[in-house]
Amino acid sequence: MFRLLRRRLRPLGGPQSRLSARSARSFSGSPPELPAARVRSAFLDFFRQKHGHLLVPSSPVRPRGDPSLLFVNAGMNQFKPVFLGTVDPRSEMASYRRVVNSQKCVRAGGKHNDLEDVGRDGSHHTFFEMLGNWSFGDYFKEEACGMAWSLLTEHYGIPANRLYVSYFAGDAAAGLPADEETRHIWLDIGVPPGRLLPFGLKENFWEMGDSGPCGPCTEIHYDHVGGRDAAALVNADSPDVVEIWNLVFMQYNREGDRGLRLLPHFSVDTGMGLERLVSVLQGKRSNYDTDLFAPLLHALHQRSRVGPYGGRTGAADEGKVDTAYRVVADHVRTLSVCIADGVHPGMSGAELVLRRILRRAVRFCVEVLRAPQGALAGLVPTVAHILGDVYPELRREADRIMDVINENEAHFLSSLQQGSRLIHRTLDRKDYKHGVFPASVAWSLHRDLGFPLDLVDLMLEERGVQVDRQELDRLMAENHKVMSDLQSGAQSQVMLDVLSLAELQRLGVPHTDDSLKYQYRLEQDRYVFPACRATVLALYDGQTLVSEVTEGQRCGVILDQTCFYSEQGGQSHDQGYFTRDGLQDVLYPVEAVVLAGGYVVHQVTAADSLKTGDQLQLHLDQVHRLSCMVKHTATHILNFALREVLGRSVQQRGSHVSADRLRFDFSVKGSLSVPQLQQVDRCVNDIISANQIVYSQELPLQAARCIAGLRTVDEVYPDPVRVVSVGLPVSELLDDQTDGQTSVELCCGTHLLQTGAVQDLVIVSERQMVKGISRIVAVTGREATQAREAGHVLAQDVDSLSARLTGSAPSSLDSAQRLAKEVGVLSDAVDNTPVPQWQRRELQSQLRALQRTSNTTVRKLETREAAALAQALLEKNGRRDLQVDSVETDSLSIVMKTVNQLSAAAPHSHVMLLAHQRHSGKVLCACQVPKV
Repeated sequence: MFRLLRRRLRPLGGPQSRLSARSARSFSGSPPELPAARVRSAFLDFFRQKHGHLLVPSSPVRPRGDPSLLFVNAGMNQFKPVFLGTVDPRSEMASYRRVVNSQKCVRAGGKHNDLEDVGRDGSHHTFFEMLGNWSFGDYFKEEACGMAWSLLTEHYGIPANRLYVSYFAGDAAAGLPADEETRHIWLDIGVPPGRLLPFGLKENFWEMGDSGPCGPCTEIHYDHVGGRDAAALVNADSPDVVEIWNLVFMQYNREGDRGLRLLPHFSVDTGMGLERLVSVLQGKRSNYDTDLFAPLLHALHQRSRVGPYGGRTGAADEGKVDTAYRVVADHVRTLSVCIADGVHPGMSGAELVLRRILRRAVRFCVEVLRAPQGALAGLVPTVAHILGDVYPELRREADRIMDVINENEAHFLSSLQQGSRLIHRTLDRKDYKHGVFPASVAWSLHRDLGFPLDLVDLMLEERGVQVDRQELDRLMAENHKVMSDLQSGAQSQVMLDVLSLAELQRLGVPHTDDSLKYQYRLEQDRYVFPACRATVLALYDGQTLVSEVTEGQRCGVILDQTCFYSEQGGQSHDQGYFTRDGLQDVLYPVEAVVLAGGYVVHQVTAADSLKTGDQLQLHLDQVHRLSCMVKHTATHILNFALREVLGRSVQQRGSHVSADRLRFDFSVKGSLSVPQLQQVDRCVNDIISANQIVYSQELPLQAARCIAGLRTVDEVYPDPVRVVSVGLPVSELLDDQTDGQTSVELCCGTHLLQTGAVQDLVIVSERQMVKGISRIVAVTGREATQAREAGHVLAQDVDSLSARLTGSAPSSLDSAQRLAKEVGVLSDAVDNTPVPQWQRRELQSQLRALQRTSNTTVRKLETREAAALAQALLEKNGRRDLQVDSVETDSLSIVMKTVNQLSAAAPHSHVMLLAHQRHSGKVLCACQVPKV
């Protein structure tokens, strides 16, 4: 097969035909030094101008519609539809044949994760640029190798005697032959046999993940030393002999069952890290010594209180100063690129990884380099200067990037100082067991202050201490169970009973003042929440009121006042922690907040002793609160939009608001149609984009009920009651008894002050729970954007599959069955991926039609194949009374159809047919006897 492919390829033409003679010469010396910008442009111009490649811009580092990736981690990510043959035939991408680009890549989290290695040496990065050229069904191995050798040795001037080439040696267990074709190509180009080295699956068979495009690859390695035989150092983790270019020959797709399937078209995917190539061309052993990093290191030194960067690693790097320089320089590039592309530090997925990167950079910057707060963000203009010409969004978004970094740094530094004090205080305790750090303290740091556990380990490592890992695992499992119980609605163990409530009243304990939960404001587009100091009025141990609880005891805490929102009105309770006067470094995490008889009960597990009369400082998890506010205001807007689209008969039947999504139940005769869902979508997002003011006011219940258009649910309201209105002041609604055509509800929840902070809302699910009651699930903000992107990608996939199915009919049963299977796989993706519900319904309708078409085609081909088998058996056996035979097929349907056709042709025959299923090893059997 490979020889046939090679004969089909066009021969090398022009100057490349002279490569063999030229490259066989032994070059000496070092390559000429080039600035990074020229290295990049030379690569792009070589393929664009000399070899007819189309220059395609880098995609953002946030993958579009690919849940298997946290970040774009290779140049090929955006071209995956081309490799798989699923590209929309109407798109520009469908016309790609030869492509070149420089792709922004992040490798931190997931399978390709370099985060922990960054800083330890001079070559690892979380963000890097991948120079690449691609062929989609155009040229293949011969031209790819020839162009690569020409660029490196002739255009960049790298001496050929510094280069070594590896190729795939094959793998018998995987059924993969050695890539002899590639070996012969390199020999023809002029690579000496001693510099052409075979390696196995690990080194020379490229896969981007557990599934996806893959194939054999050939790598070009560079010897920094030269003048020697360094073949033994290739792929030996030697810093002197490094891989610089990987040429992947995409032939297969790795399936979920680990099987390999040929791609629709063979392609070439090459990747060469710009940072490493620049280090070679500038004669540097470390990427950090090149002009991609030197300005950053210089700017960082100017902001630090340590000596200049010295390039030291390992034991020679005393105090880890140079490690810190490398970490900060790398991480600020990653932060700048990610934030410019819309990925912000957060609490899950890629956002959580980015938060970890930011906090790692902050710690090295502040603690090791002794740079002042703000120094990290101060490096962003330097990043924009280095990379802004090729990635202009870095210059355009520089101010916003700096704001995001500064805001997150300030929050982390506060947590870092508190956590450092807590660690040192614990280590200095008299009862501390040397060598093993208490798991409870480490877990509190992680859960309540957001400390990554590996950062805790790193800080302890400096003191020669380790966390009690077994106990930490137990605490994590216990926390998971507690959270699961709370999410499933399990009753809190510290819920005040009727006797305890009566005792509180008898003792004259006043009801909790929780008015602070509403007293937040907007300053320069940021929400500012009030500080709250409180006194412990009562403690409940789950059975009775007590005056004191000890460390590790679970209890309910009642305060004179609180800023925490208790679970009510369908909104999740607030999260956060307490600190105690005189013991500020000990955290009392709040696990739940409930309202009972006028008392707000904060459920905590005491981190130290706690008694009535203690003075506490309350620390609200502001990110969680703001997320709940976004979802709650969005729920009100959705309620209004449903009434506008479906009519006044729509009534709310329940809702739940949490930090990650909202759920809304309402009365309606049947599920919403696609046009209705689209109208609701437009109505909601019109209100959001208008950035309307959200008003709230307490009113006597009777007065509130007189407001025209007021939305209520079937529950007991307090008096006075809180009225929340979007777009119109409550006072105007009271004065004007006409329906103000706005959202106005009785609500005790916390809300935004302006609707624009919702950003976007997408209904990702709508279904009838019972007859006449539908449930909507919706997401907002970033999650909504991701849902729209995922819907766009799936729509392209469905259109592409439809084009293939409605084109020429499959010529074989195997191809028809593969297409039918693709319809099923895509249907599962559409059913289970968060996308706009209106779009899901449209795609499901299209896929059902495609499924009918593909099933009909399969049945026709099965009937045709069964007829041929039956005819062959009749010719072989005639129409005798007993026919026992075997047929060659893996399909039970074909076996049964063949039996039916035999029985129809020979109605008096007893028929038994057997078939051996090759893939499963099973034997299929079908029988039929004559009708009496």
